[in-house]
Amino acid sequence: MSVDPKVDPREIGPTEDGSKLRIEWKDGVVSELLPRALRIACPCAGCVDEMTGIRTLSPEAIRADVYPTAIHYVGRYALQFVWSDGHSTGIYTYELLRELGEREES
Repeated sequence: MSVDPKVDPREIGPTEDGSKLRIEWKDGVVSELLPRALRIACPCAGCVDEMTGIRTLSPEAIRADVYPTAIHYVGRYALQFVWSDGHSTGIYTYELLRELGEREES
């Protein structure tokens, strides 16, 4: 089974200045994601109502200086962040990360 290169990371790490998460995808596109934007986009049940899909996390509740203290790989399909505000339950699929990167570009 081959993985779509649009959602298959070649490299994941910080940007050169350390201010963003940089993901280079196997199709050659590079996504640079701000930590606060990632934290606000957390897809976990504590941040999004499971029944309605409505976001329950208020962006105003997230500090401007939030950052990941650790990043864990989840299988071959996602990342899990441990945030400086103590939150750590969100699983960010590569599809979600690519989508967030495309939104940030536009």
